[in-house]
Amino acid sequence: MSDHEERLEAEGFATRAIHAGYTPDPGHGAVNPPIVASSTFAQDGVGGLRDGYEYGRTGNPTRTALEGALASLEGAAHGRAFASGMAATDTALRTLLRPGDHIVIPDDAYGGTFRLIDKVFSQWGITYTPAAVGDLDAIAAAVTPATKVVWIETPTNPLLSIGDIAAISGIAQSAGARFVVDNTFASPYLQQPLALGADVVLHSTTKYIGGHSDVVGGALLTSDEELDAGFGFLQNGAGAVAGPFDAYLTLRGAKTLAVRMEQHCTNAEAVVDDLTRHPAISQVLYPGLPDHPGHEVAARQMRRFGGMISIRLAGGREAALDLCRRVELFTLAESLGGIESLIEHPGAMTHASTAGSALEVPDDLVRLSVGIEDVVDLLADLDQALR
Repeated sequence: MSDHEERLEAEGFATRAIHAGYTPDPGHGAVNPPIVASSTFAQDGVGGLRDGYEYGRTGNPTRTALEGALASLEGAAHGRAFASGMAATDTALRTLLRPGDHIVIPDDAYGGTFRLIDKVFSQWGITYTPAAVGDLDAIAAAVTPATKVVWIETPTNPLLSIGDIAAISGIAQSAGARFVVDNTFASPYLQQPLALGADVVLHSTTKYIGGHSDVVGGALLTSDEELDAGFGFLQNGAGAVAGPFDAYLTLRGAKTLAVRMEQHCTNAEAVVDDLTRHPAISQVLYPGLPDHPGHEVAARQMRRFGGMISIRLAGGREAALDLCRRVELFTLAESLGGIESLIEHPGAMTHASTAGSALEVPDDLVRLSVGIEDVVDLLADLDQALR
């Protein structure tokens, strides 16, 4: 670790978000990392690599800067950036699982994660058991002698369930399994799973880390050198890497993560307060609510409660679809975590792959990704759409 990195480790989150991963170039003094748009790198003789770079798939200085920054934000020793969150998910699963192995997953996991495990990895002899992340007994009961991975999201997507990271870490360790936490909904600003016992943290950096709905990416963070070597082997060997321009955009987004997350949380709290009193809403799912079953755990392991809200409509599926049609400021779109507010119907959109399975989501459910607009405008939009 360089003197610069050692100093940054003692600094606050927002400082590291801005400065980690890169120091101003000693030659021209650029305060931001350049976009190194080169597919290959000149060598000083056969095997004489400059700073370890030889080929753009294997390594790129812009990607290195992003990986260093993300590792710092998650308190990890190692970081790997990928072309998408699903590329990171696939790399983690292929590194950690072999035919005959078993994995425990959330009973309301992200649809893309479920689809990959259920449709692809199952063909390779991988079995899985869904369990409620908020139920420690259910997770422990789901573990078998073949379990090699316990995989959770917290908060989960889309039901916003909360898993006790430290307690689940203990279950995984007792079983000799690796523990992976998808931290996409919380972001590293709100939650630090490695410090609570996770072996690996996964992000779709498309979401809060990138933060502007203009770049797709993923990341794996760990302090386990052996695991990182495995991730690095597949990152290079399979090649689903973040390109230099994507890495630059993601790194630029990460610099403002702290201030954006504060506003996302503040706006979400105001929206929750309004919707909990609305007669058209039968249930508001948000870990910041005192009656949320995971509220106490979330308050203990998260800085704030996030910008994601799910609601159930008293009028059922048609009312949910009608709300998605009638909003004007909220944009009907998949994804989340951008500066603009989004709305979606998970059952027909992001979680359509779970239909007919144990992970099927309620058809009266609507998911809101609350942006950083003026909150009075967001409240007015929801009010007119629910009338």
